[in-house]
Amino acid sequence: MNVGGQGGSAVSDDGHGPAAPEMPAPAAWEIMLPEEGATEDLGRFLADLLMPGDLVALSGGLGGGKTTLARAIIRELVGEPELDVPSPTFTLVQPYEVRGGRTIVHADLYRLRSPDELVELGFDEMTEDAITLVEWPERLGSRDGPILFVDLSLRPQFGDNARFARIDGTGGMRARLQRARALKVLMERTGWEEATRIPMQGDASSRAYERLVKPDGSKGVLMIAPARPDGPPVRNGKPYSAIVKLAESVHAFVGVDRGLRALGFSAPKIYGEDLANGLLIIEDLGSEPVVDANGPRPERYAEATRLLAKLHATQLPGVLPVADGIDHVLPPYDLEALLFETELLPDWYCPAMRGESLPGPARSEFVALWAEVLRSVEPAQPTWTLRDYHSPNLIWLPAREGLERIGVIDFQDAVLGHPAYDVASLLQDARVDASPDLELRLLGLYARERRARDADFDVEDFARAYAILAAQRATKILGIFARLDRRDGKPGYLAHLPRIEGYLARNLAHPALTRLRLWHEEHLPGLLGPR
Repeated sequence: MNVGGQGGSAVSDDGHGPAAPEMPAPAAWEIMLPEEGATEDLGRFLADLLMPGDLVALSGGLGGGKTTLARAIIRELVGEPELDVPSPTFTLVQPYEVRGGRTIVHADLYRLRSPDELVELGFDEMTEDAITLVEWPERLGSRDGPILFVDLSLRPQFGDNARFARIDGTGGMRARLQRARALKVLMERTGWEEATRIPMQGDASSRAYERLVKPDGSKGVLMIAPARPDGPPVRNGKPYSAIVKLAESVHAFVGVDRGLRALGFSAPKIYGEDLANGLLIIEDLGSEPVVDANGPRPERYAEATRLLAKLHATQLPGVLPVADGIDHVLPPYDLEALLFETELLPDWYCPAMRGESLPGPARSEFVALWAEVLRSVEPAQPTWTLRDYHSPNLIWLPAREGLERIGVIDFQDAVLGHPAYDVASLLQDARVDASPDLELRLLGLYARERRARDADFDVEDFARAYAILAAQRATKILGIFARLDRRDGKPGYLAHLPRIEGYLARNLAHPALTRLRLWHEEHLPGLLGPR
């Protein structure tokens, strides 16, 4: 890619062939900067876009404001508003250290006599993992990677320091720029433009979260959830996300959120939204957990159990309104999805944790046994299955009353499924030890609460479904956590495997799962060992 132009070729998401025709690209961002302070504000805004490996190509004539903009970007990235940032006109290249060991490189190539000078300076090595700002980039030659183009020109007719900026990007930078512009508009429209943005710990997904703190102390949460691109087809022409029914856009979160709040539950209020760009500003429910250092807080888990009993005893729609003319249809948590998730164990857990893949016949038998038991738990009346209803996604709200004390988040992948699934998610928590005694007591509480609302509630049938779906969930999570380690470089999840293995062994003791237990004893005997 040549930094003097903005062309490029499209490739597919998996890099193995041509992509589908692209939608028309958004026009470059053009903005009038009436004085130098506006140029500096733009620099601080652009700094939030940048990541290691990015190149910022600053074009324009002498006196156009390139150094002013570069100085503002560097000061924002370094975190020192008064940092001395001289023009590197004579040194050509000036590096800066950023918090966390990152590097910024500021180059002015106006006096560059030959590309060989950059070779002598070790420019390529210096900028490989740096954020690089280049004035007079047309002298740099061809470059790959994300590029942010900023062309500045004087506009004296609008004032002595007025400038006109034209901003665009390639290599993924354009999408980042578009999202940042949309976020700026959203925050201004909703009154959060003065808020400080503090990164929050995310989850295992591609979503990102930031805590917003206004000058008056008011708090909110920014949720950045761009539409999920389809991955490569993995079965019957469908990608993984479509098979297991993962949400493809922020619409799902909005629809389920409003549905839960309409029922009187404490899902976050939505203060502002940009559905097209996957941006939400939502209520900050805080961080008080339903667990402590010793594990589940019984009284808090009891309220979370009562919440599920009330939800499952309610007639619930399968289509939820998102915005005018936009609905979200909850997909069914069907046999295809549930069965495919169990296959994560032979596909990821066995090779990673056991050191070998299952033989073909053993794998086929595993899938056939699971298909048989899962067909037996198809719900007569499906309910909302929030899917990740467990301690990381439940927040204790002591200032509220009754079931409203349970704050619920991270439900965008909700489906229509069996009520036993979310009960198993809660009572066999993947991240904290839930004792068999507590599990049994809360199962009894759930059964009493359900029967009080529905005299026809079948406890025995529910208990059977609970064992099967709890085993399915444990099987799936063993595969997911192994995959997070091997594929995504997140080994921290491996610490939870012994707990989940224990849950699986507990569930397989149910008579409905006898044949699957015997299969494990033959092919994965260590997994069901003493606990």
